[in-house]
Parts: sequence; structure tokens; C-alpha cells
Amino acid sequence: MNEPVTASGPAADDEAPSRDAHPFRDPALPVGERVGDLLGRLTPEERLGLLHQYQAPVDRLGLRAFRTGTEALHGLAWLGPATVFPQAVGLASTWNPDLVTQVGAATGDEVLAFHHKDPGGAGRNVWAPVVNPLRDPRWGRNEEGYSEDPWLTGVMGTAYARGLRGDHDVLKTAPTLKHFLAYNNETDRYVTSSSVPPRVLHEYELRAFRPAIESGAAVAVMPSYNLVNGRPAHLSPLIGAELRTWTDDDVLVVSDAHAPANLVGPQNYHHDLPEAYAHAVKAGLDSFTQDDADAAATLGHIRTALDRGLLSERDIDAAARRVLAVRVRLGEFDPATPYDGITQDVVNGPGHRALAREAARQSITLLKNDGILPLAAPKTVAVIGPLSDVLLEDWYSGTLPYQVTARTALGGRCRTVYCEGVDRVALRAADGYLQATDDPAGGPLSVGPVRSAFDVFDWGGGAYAFRAAANGRHVSAGDDGVLVNDQPGPSGWEVRQTFRMEDRPGGMVLRNISTGHYVSVAGGVATVAEDPEAATVFAVELIESGAVRAAEAAAAADVAVVVVGDHPLVNGRETEDRTDLRLPRQQESMVRAVHAANPSTVLVVSSGYPFAVTWADEHVPAIVWSSHGGQEYGNALADVLFGDEDPGGRLTQTWYRSAVDLPDLLDYDIIGTDSTYLYFLGTPLYPFGHGLSYARFAYSDLVLSAPEVGPAETLTVRVTVTNTGGRAGEEVVQVYTHQRRSRVKQPLRQLRGFRKVRLGPGESRTVAVDVPVADLAFWDVTRGRFVVEDAPHKVLVGRSSRDVELSASFTVKGERIPPREVVGRSIEAADHDEYDGIVLCDAAPEAGDAVRSAEPGAWIVFRDADLTGVPSRCALAAAGAQGGILTLRLDDPLSGDVIGTVAVPPTPTRHDFAGLGTPLAGAAGVRDLYVVFENEGLVVSALEFRP
Repeated sequence: MNEPVTASGPAADDEAPSRDAHPFRDPALPVGERVGDLLGRLTPEERLGLLHQYQAPVDRLGLRAFRTGTEALHGLAWLGPATVFPQAVGLASTWNPDLVTQVGAATGDEVLAFHHKDPGGAGRNVWAPVVNPLRDPRWGRNEEGYSEDPWLTGVMGTAYARGLRGDHDVLKTAPTLKHFLAYNNETDRYVTSSSVPPRVLHEYELRAFRPAIESGAAVAVMPSYNLVNGRPAHLSPLIGAELRTWTDDDVLVVSDAHAPANLVGPQNYHHDLPEAYAHAVKAGLDSFTQDDADAAATLGHIRTALDRGLLSERDIDAAARRVLAVRVRLGEFDPATPYDGITQDVVNGPGHRALAREAARQSITLLKNDGILPLAAPKTVAVIGPLSDVLLEDWYSGTLPYQVTARTALGGRCRTVYCEGVDRVALRAADGYLQATDDPAGGPLSVGPVRSAFDVFDWGGGAYAFRAAANGRHVSAGDDGVLVNDQPGPSGWEVRQTFRMEDRPGGMVLRNISTGHYVSVAGGVATVAEDPEAATVFAVELIESGAVRAAEAAAAADVAVVVVGDHPLVNGRETEDRTDLRLPRQQESMVRAVHAANPSTVLVVSSGYPFAVTWADEHVPAIVWSSHGGQEYGNALADVLFGDEDPGGRLTQTWYRSAVDLPDLLDYDIIGTDSTYLYFLGTPLYPFGHGLSYARFAYSDLVLSAPEVGPAETLTVRVTVTNTGGRAGEEVVQVYTHQRRSRVKQPLRQLRGFRKVRLGPGESRTVAVDVPVADLAFWDVTRGRFVVEDAPHKVLVGRSSRDVELSASFTVKGERIPPREVVGRSIEAADHDEYDGIVLCDAAPEAGDAVRSAEPGAWIVFRDADLTGVPSRCALAAAGAQGGILTLRLDDPLSGDVIGTVAVPPTPTRHDFAGLGTPLAGAAGVRDLYVVFENEGLVVSALEFRP
């Protein structure tokens, strides 16, 4: 049995005459002083207990239990009915930070209302917002983020967090940024490593996180499940080296759920949990979200780490201090806070319902319009599609208190005809039909002579859901393996209601996606079996075609409004990425049939991610997109379709024509792969920033505050915008810049600011956007810092990243980057300029990056290396399980002059670097220096050229 940890601070004050007199309860004192006082009164065991998600009460000091982690991504989640706002990507599409702050504030109020009702059930440390840039639209959690642009992500994340934290020194809630760092894939997320070069790290990934921390809007951060450059994100040295340098306040770092244990398995980064947990604490992790509410095992491993000398009491105190700092700032120990009067009356109150409607309205984005919108008083509207009469909750959504669907809202304005547009089928086996009970509660599926009907929902990616017509409930694989029709739809963390249809001779078999098991009929009862040979072959008999019925409905109406999109829990969600960008096949077929029957078709896409709706863009007269818009979605959609309101949304990420336009999902180097609107060379379906208004706008009189600016100055961009249309409308004036000459590859365009303006017919307004010149800096790998380069630039102003109305030139009087100094100094291999066949990896468990060859002939290059000192020898640190050869070449990796060759002996591990060297011949002048890895699996951490 472990002995209690011995105290290093002041002894616990058990004999204090009055707990209220303790300095930690005095709100007039500085936070640090209060935290120090409280920390000193806790026993070592009590301090240790603060390092778990569930912190025990300390009765003798009057400390209540405390828990980190309440989900509040776009409204309070998981705790019962509460106001549901549009998904995060939809909130960002409003391009209205003030509105996003209002949504955050409303969410914070509802968190407090639930907390006051049930302090143990609703904690005030909220796990939101998500500020991972939306690098790839196939990411399963795309709907949780804000934008592919890191600056816009920072703006929107800060806005939402600011609303959550409140306007007082005392925090309303304690917002937590997710997920640090370089996390955009669900596929193998526990074991994949994001290879992030220095420029991508500093210019893209870190840039999205910094604003909310630096401004004080967010006070905590959650690391991600993945590895970054070969090291688990929960052990990242960037927590201390970067994140905690952005503010003087204590930043709390909480683990993702069950992530600490992953450090041993499946990541195999440490031998056992005490060693892993010690490394995590020393890296900066303060709170372990592990083993659910049972803290015993986690704390036991940390005690063992202390006993082994892997941790010190100082390490525990540092983590405990940061935990207590948040609790003090939340006003937990104050006699009163500004939020004590918040009650359940605010939850889904009139103000929040109105805000949900306005947020949904401003998020709706008009992608195409040939003039059919706004609708001109149609007598009959056909409301069609699998999403036309339902609102769907995503995993981090709140529980909808009510639903205003497209069908409901449009039906309140005119006569409607409705068609869900899905196929109805029967499934015939050799012994009869698959049958479902009509009991409202559902029951086991069986096989018999009666032909039962099932509605088939195609959610894309080969995922289908079956709804029994007998009782309107979805088919699910129960925990006992029996198929039952008892679910309202795909739901839960482990979605048991989706199946793949795999072809077999004579028909098809059904494979449950969650279990991987096959539907099998034995003894008349339908179950799922692991053995593929036990699968029952079904013939699919079409009873009613969804496309045909949808076309009939469309033909009977003046206008058809077709609502399609994704199910937030199927084919793209946490743990599951998409593989393509296409609409589900059956949805696409239905859209084509509707348009053929009635050319006056409006396509409405409701989704948490972009789709490649290329056919619709060519044929359908109007296309509208929004994220899943929350409880007021239908009202907001009707407001826009009928022209009561202008479509206020603009895209915050590129809509590509095909997944062919994208690199490998696991390739995080947006610069090297020409990814996102910043570097994409192709023609997108809809560009970043795109969105139409019902009004028309003209741009004029672009004026820059100066033709030449220095690094410490601010460039002010002014432009006049005029509504030249006949109705009021909203325009998002977007300001981009492009650096026209540089030592390095620069973005084709980069958002620097925007203004959202509402103008009446004929109204003009001059808007101004300030661009701090320091924001034009990029990461200089030759010197390891940001640099504002001496170069000409261009300002691009317009309504999207590709729809530029006006431009102007200016010059930045910045630095001229000299040739890279290499002689007599150590060069980190990761600080190369370009590469091929290379991945970044960890140079050591604690810190440092290295490069590893993923294939023979891989190389890295150091451009403009200054060899004028005529080095005679190169020393380098290299490793490799099989060993191999490194070749140093000048100017070309294949045919350049060889100036040295290094033989790398086999090493025990990738962290066991051998100190090697080679004499140099012909190394002189300013040249491009290539290190060529002749073998796969070679690792280089650093090299040095010596005179």
C-alpha cells in the first residue's frame, strides 16, 4: 500500500476558527494569492485529488465537489431539453462575431441555470469551442469547427468563448478549447500522427488557438487524441512552449476522455501508466478524464509515479494550482457572484428562441440563384426529401425542446404537398419475408409469409437505415444480437441502426456497420452473426420508388423545395470520416427526378459539411445550404425562401467539385499539398467566402491608408459599398491580401478582415478594415521566428475569395531574409524548406522534432545555404533500425554534386541517435543543400557544418 504523499507546502489548517475568514474566500484579493492560500491548506492527498475530472469535496474547508467537462458546443448538451442553436460551422457562416457571442452568452446562461438546479450534473467548465481549422471537408467532425481559415476560426472561437465566459471578472463558465493540436481525422485517430512542418504549425494550427487564450475568452484547453510529429498530443511540449506563453493567467489543460490510458495502449508510447501519467503531468496536463467518475485508479498511478521519483510534489502542486485558479475565477469561493440570479426561466425562453431563429437565418447561405428565389407567392409548394420534415441532433447537440421543420414552416405559409422521397422495399429470403411488428414499442424481426415494408434511407458512404412501415421505428441490432424495430432513428455513440448492403449471388446480404456482423435468419428470428457464411441472402422487392413518388409530388406543385443532406451520426461523425464528397446516391437520384418533373426546383442542403453538388449546380435553378440549424431551422428557412429576410450566410470553407481535388486525408501539410483556399490552385465548386444576397451590391473607391507601411504599423483599407438593387440586403465585405514576392511559397489569397453590412435600396456605406502589418508575417524556418518580409503586396476586396471587385497595391518595408547560416551552428532537420518522401517524428519523448524517410530516395532541402565559410566536415545525429546511407548533394537531389556521404549504423530505437560525420568536398558558396535518404526508415534530428 502506498504511503500518503508528504506535504511540501504549508500544513493544512484544520483548526481555523472560521472558514469564511480564509483569504482564499476573499474576492478582493488577487487570484494568485487566493490560490496560494487554498493550496497551502490542502493536504498532499487532497492536492493530488484535484488532478482528476471528478474532484472530491473537502468538507473541512467547505469545498464542494467539482467536475470538469460540460458539453456546450452550440447549446447545452446531454442534460435535457435546452435551446439548440445551429451547429458551430453554421454559426461561423453568419460571419457575425457579435451574434456568435450572443449565442455563447445564452448557452452560458443555460449552463448556469442547470448548474444551479443540479451542481453535480452540470459543471461550469464547458468543453467548447472547437477551434481545429477545417482543413479537409471529409473530417467526420467538420460540423464542430468554424472555418478552414485559421484567423476566422480564431475570431469565431473567441466570440463564442467570450459569450460563455461572461462580461465580469468572475467567470460565468470556464470555456475549454478543443482539440490541441493538428486534429482533422477520425480514421485511426488514436494512432495516426499528424506530420506538421514548422510553417504549418505556426501559421495555421497554432494561429487558430491563440486568440481565445490571448484575449482571455477561453481559460482551458483539451489536447487531441492523435499524435503530432510522432508524439502524443497529450505529451506535447507546445503546451508549455507555446500555449501557456500567450497569457499571464493560469491555463487549465484537461485530457480528452480516456486519452491518458492510450499513451500505453494503443499508442505504445510508454511502458506503463505511472510512467505515462508522469510524462503527461510534466508536459502540462492538469486534469485526467479517465476511468469515468472513479478517480482511484488514475490517482493510484500518479502516486506510483511519485514513489518512483518520476514526479515531484512540485509537479503535483503546479497542476493543482492551475485547477484551483479556474475554480477561484468561477467565483466558487465568493460570497456571491453576478450570475446567482440565473434560473431555469432562461432555458428555451422567448429571448433564446428568437436568438436561435436569427442565428439560423443568418447562417443560411444562398449558393446559387437563377431568379427563382425569393418565392413569388406560389399557390402550392412540394416539400420533398428525407430532411424536409425532421430535425436531427448531432452527437454534441442539445436535446431539441421542439422542432420547426421545413415542412411545418412552409406549410404555415401556403398549401404544401409532402413526400419523404425514400424507397419502400420488402426483403425476401428463401423462407419468406423479413417481418416487423406493428407494436409501437417494436419487437424482434422475424421471417414469415407476410410482406412487411421498410423505408430505406441512404445516408451515403454505403450506410443505409431501415424504418419499419408497420410502426415507424428503425431497425436496430440489439445488445443480444437480435434485430428489433424499436428506435426513432440512428442514435447514440454506438450507432446500431445502419447497415451495408453487400452483393451476393441471388441478392444481397445486410451487414450491421457498428458490429460488423451479418443479418442472419435462424429459427425464424433475425439476428446478427459474425460468420459471413451465416448471412441470409435477401432479394430486394421495390414496393414504391421514392424518386417516382417525389416526382409526382413535384409535378403537382408550382415549386418544389427538396431538402437533402447528411445524418449527423452517419457517414461522417466522431470516429468516422467520409471517403468522398458526393450526395448519397438515392438522394441524388431523387433530386434529378424532381427537377425533371418540375424545373422550378429549389435544392436545400442541410449538412455539417460540404457536398460536391456538381450536377445540381449545373441544372437546379437555386441551391441553399445551411448546417443543421437547430430548433428554429424551419422558420428561418421559410423566412429566407419567401424573402422576408435576406440569406445572411457565407461559406467558411471551400466546396470542392470532387474528392479528387483533395490530398490524402492524413496529409496535414496544407502548403505542400496546395490545400484550403489559401493554396488551392483548382477551380472550386463554391469558393471560400461565397454566398449570395437577394440584393445587388457595387464596390467603389478603394483607398489604402498608405502606399508603404512598416512592420509596426497598421494598414487601413476603406471601400464604399452600394446596394444597387431594389430591396434591402446584407453583404459581407471581405478583405484579402497576397504577398507578391517572397523567399517562400505564399498563400494565393488570405483573409485579413471583413465587415457585414445591411443596406437599403440605393444606400451606400464606406467600411474600413484595419490590417496590422504584423499579421502579414510568416514563419521563417531559417531563424525560427516570425518575419515580416520586405515585399510588394496586393489588397483584394470583394464578396468572396474568388469574387474580387477591387484591388490595390502596397509595399511593406520589412526584413530581407539573408542566406541561411549553416557553418558553425546546429541546424534542426525539421527546419528544412521543402521535402519529398519525408514525415516528421519525435526526436525524443519530451521534446524536439526529427525527420524520417518514408521511402528510399526521400530528401529535404535547405535553400540558399551559406557555405562561404568552406566547411570541411558535416556532423549529424541520425538513427534507423536497419541503418542506411545519407547523401549530401548540392542544388538537385538526383543529379547534384555529392559533397559527402554518411553511413548510418543500425540503432536500437529511433530515439537512439548516433553522432556521425563525413568530410566535405566542394562545399562552397550559397547553394541549395539536399540531404538524400537512400533508405527508408532513416531518422535525422540535426546537422552541423564545421569549418
